[in-house]
Amino acid sequence: MRRLSTVFGIAVVALSVLALSSGIFSSAQARQNVPPLTEWQVIDLTQPMTLDLPLWPGDPAFEVEAWASYEEDEYFINRISIGEHSATHWGTPNTFIEGARSADMFSADELVMPAVVIDIRDKAAENEDYRLSVEDVQAWVEANGAIPEGATVILFTGWQDRWDDAEAFINQDADGIMHWPGFSAEAVEYMISEYSIGALGTDTHGADPGNDEEFGASFAMYDADGIILECLGGLDAMPTTGATVVIGGLPIEGGSGSPARVLAFVPPAE
Repeated sequence: MRRLSTVFGIAVVALSVLALSSGIFSSAQARQNVPPLTEWQVIDLTQPMTLDLPLWPGDPAFEVEAWASYEEDEYFINRISIGEHSATHWGTPNTFIEGARSADMFSADELVMPAVVIDIRDKAAENEDYRLSVEDVQAWVEANGAIPEGATVILFTGWQDRWDDAEAFINQDADGIMHWPGFSAEAVEYMISEYSIGALGTDTHGADPGNDEEFGASFAMYDADGIILECLGGLDAMPTTGATVVIGGLPIEGGSGSPARVLAFVPPAE
């Protein structure tokens, strides 16, 4: 509880700093006008972890083994085994870049970010290999305003609804090629250059389209020392703008990420 309270406190501080830097509030007004997080809507962006969850082909199996029981040990725990990039998870730059930052190198305040959602469900329904383009980003900005600096940009493809069907979620064809929508490398490079985004998020198993074997979007984000969130859920409850994401990733020494509890906080309506 103490650690969760610390994360909540960081979120409040971040919101206060944002208000102060924008010149909207004085210091006293910021303290008075930022509502306590108990009044915010909390959206769980984490998919359930079941034994048949979708796995990237070749990744370690998710295993749960009873380790201690009430009958024999007077307490209960499981031993679990899972790949760092399975279930809802975060990935860090050393995933692809040797010597880049690992999971234990990200401070708590870096795991609290403003979030925006780009909904491409209609395009993904027509083309399961759809790539978010620079023009898509520009159209989104025209409709919704600039992407906040340091934001997590979440791509809502509709793939979250396939989570309970691992075969449909991974969507491999007869040649073993996976198919799902994702970010183009050009769109990610554009958002990094124009808006200094801090993370990518998606409800698929990869920020890149499933058939992209060069992982251009992932390399672009990791080259910018950013984070990638994959296998998100609950995006239908997310506002397009205005939410703050808290990434509960494990600080594994030298790790390239981990399964994560990802929560979004949405301020109460004025």
